[in-house]
Amino acid sequence: MTGLLIAGTTSDAGKTTVAAGVCRALARRGLKVAPFKAQNMSNNSMVCQGPDGLGVEIGRAQWVQALAARATPEAAMNPILLKPGSDQRSHVVLMGQPWGHVASSDWLEGRRVLADAAHAAFDDLAARYDIVVAEGAGSPAEINLRAGDYVNMGLARHAALPAVVVGDIDRGGVFAAFFGTVALLAPEDQALIAGFVVNKFRGDLDLLKPGLRDLERLSGRRVFGTLPWHPDVWLDSEDALDLQGRRTAQDGARRVAVVRLPRISNFTDVDALGLEPGLDVVFASHPSAVADADLLVLPGTRATISDLAWLRSRGLDRAVLAHAAAGKPVLGICGGFQILGRTIRDPHGVEGRPAEVDGLGLLDVETNFIAEKALRLPEASWRDAPAAGYEIHHGRITVDAGEEFPGGARSGQVFGTMWHGALEGDELRSQFLRETLGMAPSGVSFAAAREGRLDLLGDLVEGCLDVDALLELATHGAPQHLPFLPPGAP
Repeated sequence: MTGLLIAGTTSDAGKTTVAAGVCRALARRGLKVAPFKAQNMSNNSMVCQGPDGLGVEIGRAQWVQALAARATPEAAMNPILLKPGSDQRSHVVLMGQPWGHVASSDWLEGRRVLADAAHAAFDDLAARYDIVVAEGAGSPAEINLRAGDYVNMGLARHAALPAVVVGDIDRGGVFAAFFGTVALLAPEDQALIAGFVVNKFRGDLDLLKPGLRDLERLSGRRVFGTLPWHPDVWLDSEDALDLQGRRTAQDGARRVAVVRLPRISNFTDVDALGLEPGLDVVFASHPSAVADADLLVLPGTRATISDLAWLRSRGLDRAVLAHAAAGKPVLGICGGFQILGRTIRDPHGVEGRPAEVDGLGLLDVETNFIAEKALRLPEASWRDAPAAGYEIHHGRITVDAGEEFPGGARSGQVFGTMWHGALEGDELRSQFLRETLGMAPSGVSFAAAREGRLDLLGDLVEGCLDVDALLELATHGAPQHLPFLPPGAP
């Protein structure tokens, strides 16, 4: 036995956070730990160095969990990444490289094709690491998808993994969610559910304990602990459910408005701005919400042309143009950079239907989409500040005029870059904020802040969960013949 599955009662229950915390807690004990998620559905991703020196793409959450585990991120940690392009069609990244598309109409068959690759990746990690901490997706109780599942109980059955179910008590109904999750499973799947973790608890733990005791009695499974809600626990988000902005109470803070595009991707690009004490970062989807912004950011998108049409349908295009005309700074990142250009061409329908459209014309650049995806980890400098980031895109940019800016171009106060993550570089971010908003360097270290969050998470897991019991589970498996009693049973 070499692993543990962190499942959840729902999406956004805290699986990613708990898995990261467990990774850090186990790594502190000297174990060689790897994170794993068989399949992510997210437009937030990261580029890692592949074994052949080429870039590979994985979900951002597993990249951060690898940092928590003090492991080198790799494609096997997230073998299947689905990047939604529409409500019924997703682009598939297989072992870090583009593979094709899967539609809702062929969902079950598509999952069967990918399951072998995902399970082989898990087996590979299990052979090389002491412990694999696997994160589930959504809920294992999505019984309509069980036949093709290879992420939750399908993975658990494949590798005989014990599973711990995480529930967000802040949402309400957590006891019913825990009990119902187990109750809906087949007996063979129930046998692998070892217990529960309560997440985001606020208040007096003594008031919770009677419910925990009843849950253990009725389910025949133990509660491994209760994690408190903590304002400083936030990680690089996996999906748009966590688009809450990064607010500050500092007087005189400058306002940063990030346009919340329908197919927004890699919105963690603005996390570094959210750590700046003098910035108030909000996500906006209406012209009135960007009218008083000091800095306007157009983030990445998985569907550049359709999101540009959405921008125009809401009048946000005029708001962006008015902001720039007033001499206030605009930053476009990847798809947002393409939107700021003159022309966007997708002759082969890489992102959807073949199309050619005019951009906003604030930068003298053209975009042409090609089938081959660029996956790179570039480095450069700007104004003597080191610059680095990562590239994930099909669109190829041609800069016809403008000043140099890392990964793109600049015209006056309008900036564009194809590099994600560049603002995580403290020197580059300081130089950018100096030129755009006249701000002095804050001294904030993004890397130190991220490491501090991971350590805080590890501290909470070690202080509030029974880590020894979780390690026993991961090495010896779930207790056998766990009873499952009906509600009201003595």
